[in-house]
Amino acid sequence: MNYITKYDSPVGTLTIAGNETHITGLWIQNQKYFASTLSEVFYELTPASAGGISNRKIIETEEPDIFHQVRLWLHRYFSGEKIKPDIPLAPNGSTFRQRVWEILLNIPYGETVTYGHIAKQLELKTGLKQSARSVGGAVSHNPISILIPCHRVIGANGKMTGYAGGIDKKIQLLKLEGY
Repeated sequence: MNYITKYDSPVGTLTIAGNETHITGLWIQNQKYFASTLSEVFYELTPASAGGISNRKIIETEEPDIFHQVRLWLHRYFSGEKIKPDIPLAPNGSTFRQRVWEILLNIPYGETVTYGHIAKQLELKTGLKQSARSVGGAVSHNPISILIPCHRVIGANGKMTGYAGGIDKKIQLLKLEGY
């Protein structure tokens, strides 16, 4: 069974998705690719005139215990605690995206890496040359924002580039982490 719930955070309302044992999604309200990995079982699309995909109507709202773990972790995180997620995650995506998200999980709290750096890590791991642009596509489609810290990836010149939740949210999260 799959479930969703909401969490009010300093960066806006978060929508959390999961099953009885794993978190499968965490999105900032109105972010690009909002709820893109959820099946239509969860949502009934609103008319396009009402904003389409980002204004989906929630059909199912029961909560498993894992949501309590996520809420506690988010509370501690937004209180400024340096904690690594210890919550079981199950993001849905291609093998390439899974590899990128695995690398994101290893970016230390309060630190950043570039898209090019991730591309080089993937090349070392797989033997296949990767572009920073393809890495950027995988990072932007991360379905579990904050827990899989895609906000810690910056442009080669140190510039705050690309964040599905909005650059202002990315900056806010990095400032929270002391960057």
